[in-house]
Amino acid sequence: MPNISISTSCLAILIWCFSLLLINSPRFSAGQTNETDRLALLAIKSQLHDPSGVTSSWNNTINLCQWTGVTCGHRHQRVTELDLSNQRIGGILSPYVGNLSFLRYINLSDNSFHGEIPQEIGNLLRLEKLALPNNSFSGTIPTNLSRCSNLIQLRVSNNKLEGQIPAEIGSLLKLQTLAVGKNYLTGRLPDFVGNLSALEVFSITGNSLGGKIPTTLGLLRNLVDLNVGENRFSGMFPRSICNISSLEWIYLPFNRFSGSLPLDIAVNLPNLKALAIGGNNFFGSIPNSLSNASNLEILDLTSNQLKGKVSIDFSSLKNLSWLNLEQNNLGMGTANDLDFVTFLTNCSSLKVISLYANQFGGELPHSIANLSSTMTDFRIGANQISGTIPPGIRNLVNLIALTMEINKLHGTIPDTIGELKNLQQLSLYNNSLQGSIPSSLGNLTKLVELPLSYNNLQGNIPSSLGNCQILRMFNASRNKLTGALPHQLLSITTLTLSLDLSNNLLNGSLPLQVGNLKNLVKLDISGNQFSGVIPVTLSACVSLEYLNISRNFFHGIIPLSLSSLKSIKEFNVSSNNLSGLIPEFLKNLSFMEFLDLSYNHFEGEVPKKGVFSNKTKISLQGNVKLCGGIDELHLPSCPSKGSIKPKITLLRVLIPVVVSCLILSSCLTIIYARRRRFAHNSVDTSPMEKQFPMVSYAELSKATSEFASSNMIGQGSFGSVYKGILGEDEMIVAVKVINLKQKGAFRSFVTECEALRNIRHRNLIKIITICSSIDFKGVDFKALVLEYMENGSLEDWLHQSNDQVEGCKLSLIQRVNIAIDVASAIEYLHHHCQPAMVHGDLKPSNILLDRDMVSHVGDFGLAKFLSATTLILLIKLHQAQSGLKEQLAMLLQYGLGSEACMAGDVYSFGILLLEMFIGKRPTDVTFKEGLTLHEYAKMALPEKVMEIIDPSILMDVIENNSKIREDRRAKLEECLNAIIRIGVLCSMESPFERMDMRDIVAKLCHTRESFLGRRV
Repeated sequence: MPNISISTSCLAILIWCFSLLLINSPRFSAGQTNETDRLALLAIKSQLHDPSGVTSSWNNTINLCQWTGVTCGHRHQRVTELDLSNQRIGGILSPYVGNLSFLRYINLSDNSFHGEIPQEIGNLLRLEKLALPNNSFSGTIPTNLSRCSNLIQLRVSNNKLEGQIPAEIGSLLKLQTLAVGKNYLTGRLPDFVGNLSALEVFSITGNSLGGKIPTTLGLLRNLVDLNVGENRFSGMFPRSICNISSLEWIYLPFNRFSGSLPLDIAVNLPNLKALAIGGNNFFGSIPNSLSNASNLEILDLTSNQLKGKVSIDFSSLKNLSWLNLEQNNLGMGTANDLDFVTFLTNCSSLKVISLYANQFGGELPHSIANLSSTMTDFRIGANQISGTIPPGIRNLVNLIALTMEINKLHGTIPDTIGELKNLQQLSLYNNSLQGSIPSSLGNLTKLVELPLSYNNLQGNIPSSLGNCQILRMFNASRNKLTGALPHQLLSITTLTLSLDLSNNLLNGSLPLQVGNLKNLVKLDISGNQFSGVIPVTLSACVSLEYLNISRNFFHGIIPLSLSSLKSIKEFNVSSNNLSGLIPEFLKNLSFMEFLDLSYNHFEGEVPKKGVFSNKTKISLQGNVKLCGGIDELHLPSCPSKGSIKPKITLLRVLIPVVVSCLILSSCLTIIYARRRRFAHNSVDTSPMEKQFPMVSYAELSKATSEFASSNMIGQGSFGSVYKGILGEDEMIVAVKVINLKQKGAFRSFVTECEALRNIRHRNLIKIITICSSIDFKGVDFKALVLEYMENGSLEDWLHQSNDQVEGCKLSLIQRVNIAIDVASAIEYLHHHCQPAMVHGDLKPSNILLDRDMVSHVGDFGLAKFLSATTLILLIKLHQAQSGLKEQLAMLLQYGLGSEACMAGDVYSFGILLLEMFIGKRPTDVTFKEGLTLHEYAKMALPEKVMEIIDPSILMDVIENNSKIREDRRAKLEECLNAIIRIGVLCSMESPFERMDMRDIVAKLCHTRESFLGRRV
């Protein structure tokens, strides 16, 4: 028996050993044990939205180790890496990812994943790298990640994670990268961070974390990159980090830190490359120890309360490229305040110097001419700097911005500034500069802003400034300029912000070319010696909000043509020699906030309505022949006109009456006959006639100069649109004349009337009245009278087919605002209108822009009301089981039978959004061989979005910011990525995957607020 037992035991051991060998053999692993991995991957695939078919290879025909994005280990053929980064994949991450037990690396970055990060990731004990940034993951950071003790990288930035940083993360002792920035994390930074002894990169920027930085942070002896910016941290500068010799990047901006900076801040930081602490409350002086930071590239101390002399020896900082000290209290107002600038001449890589808004005094060192030729920004405005501008400034050939305003500079403006061909902003206002404006400034063809006001400049305005054809603002007020206003200056159609030449000695007439400035907002030529009459061409400047021609020698009347200045807010013609009656149109300018007619020779009755109804909004003194008006003006009563009328007045009343009666009597028979003839087959329009006051064909014909082609402002499939001036009030309107010969036109007319009768929203076009009549030939005539949109259609602005907007482009923020306006309008139609409605024809030509660039959705000829049945089916679609979604989505795609659906509007909005920001029509020649605007945008997400964006958007940002700083560029990229992503999601092929208009509005608003730097 003992021998048998021993033999049985040996046999069991042999079988066990053989089993181990079998299990560890490649054939057994490939054929048996990786079946778990295969099933897990298929489960993951089932939860993905993969429009590009990246996971199409995940099937049973090939070995899983050959599947796209999958890497296996050589020995066991188990999945060790899953890399689906930047593949435009959406959906949720299946919990089955936790079954890939051999996984070492997960990279799903730059996609559209949403939902929570599955807790099952904590089962991956071999995991070394987890990369999920730039998605839409929500929920909290999984606490059981602490089980992944081999984790080296944890990157989940730019998602929607919330809650606190879990304390369990402190047990990941091998962690080298912890990047959780740009989420919604709250609470304090836990002390456990000091346990992460291997940490090299620590980024928590862009959250809502607060409290003090724990001293345990100083225990991270391997830390290279520390970024805690854009949070709510407070307390002193985290002194504990000053001894981490490995540190290269310290970013603490836009928090609530206070106190003074450590004097030895850089003594033990030999590798420091960047110190950015702007937007806090630090005070005291700048530590001299920064002179030891020989590797420093970026020093940004902006927007604090630092003061005193800058004593850093910059000559030892050879790699410095960015020095921003603006908005502090630096400097003593003494002669040697700017001595440090001379040391900066040794910094051969220097690009930006900003000393704006400090207390620097003394003369401007001429050594600035020896600064690096790589310089792009030199900003020293709002200080107490004196001296002259050195001619050697010509050496800084790459300058984009040169701003020296609000100082004590004297001497002349050097001609050599005209050699800085890249200059976009030259700001010299509020100094004591003398001499003439150099004609060489006309060489600065990239110039966008030129403020020269509050100096002692003399001579003529050089006509060469007409070469600056992208100039948006020119201000030379408060100088001693003489001569005539050069008409070349008025040829710059991009002058939109301001043309201010007030308080000089300019003379002559105001040139007729002033009418070229169609988009100018402010024109101020007050306090000069201009004479002659007010040019009628001024009426073309329809965007004017502020017009001041006071204190000159203009004579004659105020031209009636100025009634077209509907946007005017302040109108000042005081202290001239103007005469005649006060024009009636002034009372109809609804945006008028102040009207100054004082000290002229106006006479007659003062109106009582509009701006004249408020004494505080008008100034009339010095016009002794005025009478009437509101009682508060205390003007004498106007003489009674009695019952005797001039004969001409009687004729002007009688003639139209007689003519109207003749026309009416001759047409009654025709009208009666035609109504009887078509009564049996006409659609009942009584609801429209009850809702809207009817207008006659004769009135519309007169308003549009008999529908002259010169008044045509648009043309569509069902008719043409004309600009008209209607009625005694001379209301400017848009008249949409229906082409009844076109099949479906009459139905479109009725549909549009019915739609406009039921809707009220600030971003929807407003109907004023309708015309359902016959023309002078007895032919049926139907038209809609709509509010007139001064800035035309979005189509005009995007693709510049309209002369009115030629040379102008929409800025980024204008496009975002327009997108939000349109989305808000469609959201109203879908969810707040009773009954719900779909537009059915959303495109740029149907988006109209008013004087304030607020967009209004128009053309409801294809609109449809959603029945209760349709709405119920839409609700059921979202409640459907996964097996029915595809079929229901197909029904939704094709409109649920005869009913229109909301998903069609969402699709159109998505294409509209992409067209707005990419600048290409869906029919552009770029899109061929199956490539669409939607696919073109998807392929660019997220890393190549900047390559497809309309270049004019990027140029506008550069012009408005002189240079896109790195932080601004990051915000810009984030904004444009978000917008393009929304456009792509809205225009998905499957309607089920498209967004809801309510979510679209919310996301666009969030994107705008984030870009503008507002807390959302």
